[in-house]
Amino acid sequence: MDDDANNRPNGSNGKKEDAGIPFSIERRKFLALSALGGCALLNNPREAFAGKEFHGWPKSYGMLTDFTKCVGCRSCERACNEYNNMPGDGSSYEDSSVFDTVRRPTAQTYTVVNRYDIPEDPDNPVYRKIQCNHCQEPSCATACPIQAYSKTPEGAVLYDEDLCFGCRYCMVACPFLVPAYDYDSPFEPKIVKCILCYPRIKEGQLPACAEACPTGAVTFGRRSELLKLARKRIVAHPDKYIDHIYGEREVGSTNWLYISGVPFEQLGFPVNLPEKPMIELVKGFLSSVSVVFTVWPALFGMVYAAVRHRDEYFERDKGAKPAKPTQIDKGVEK
Repeated sequence: MDDDANNRPNGSNGKKEDAGIPFSIERRKFLALSALGGCALLNNPREAFAGKEFHGWPKSYGMLTDFTKCVGCRSCERACNEYNNMPGDGSSYEDSSVFDTVRRPTAQTYTVVNRYDIPEDPDNPVYRKIQCNHCQEPSCATACPIQAYSKTPEGAVLYDEDLCFGCRYCMVACPFLVPAYDYDSPFEPKIVKCILCYPRIKEGQLPACAEACPTGAVTFGRRSELLKLARKRIVAHPDKYIDHIYGEREVGSTNWLYISGVPFEQLGFPVNLPEKPMIELVKGFLSSVSVVFTVWPALFGMVYAAVRHRDEYFERDKGAKPAKPTQIDKGVEK
């Protein structure tokens, strides 16, 4: 019997990142910590992260990607794009030439699969699925001066595009370089990233990528149960897996977890991230940061949001059609 069977959530039908050269936290530490430090003073939810211990939502859901099971079929890409009405990168899902280039999630697709050739075993490349890791204490949410990000009890990190004013602090603050910016819409700024299929989770369904995976490389469930499953596999097959669950502790831990048969640095993961959340690295000097560096970005953001919502109100009052609902609105609110 599949060892995932007992780890699927109720209602499951039993169906079954950062790309490129590994980088150091030092590479983007200054800008990331500046964004975090500047915005953490502004909002109570962010101050809560900085002021006391927080270990995420204990009953939250998550995903476990097992790279030893991924065959690079890209079924997850197709399912994600179809469910979220994303255009994708224009390539055929059967086109293996896409693996000649290391890709990243963009404004056109929440997730991509890359191939990594392993020098010690050149005949057996490893395929890696990349998307938002849904940090337990997300630095994108801490860095956002307008509170466009939120962390849900279910585990998803969500983004409200109606509040965004295009500062892109979240892109700088993310240790995994995940949020993508829609540069095709300069007057309607929008960050694009995986939402963990939040509407499907709320309805008791599997995320689209987990449901579509034919090999069981992507497993959905309670994060606590996924950790047990990952440890069970590592202990049972020490010759198959390295002894590391990526995401268990990195930057305060993530809701997306990974296990692998090769070191994670060979798959483009940042491997020297601190175990503490990014906000922990700046809370010691927050009180010394000048108010001008923290208040003005938020002030401009709030003015922008107010003007934008005012204009939308006047447009609706004149009989124009209201703005399209967000992905979350379409999936959850009835």
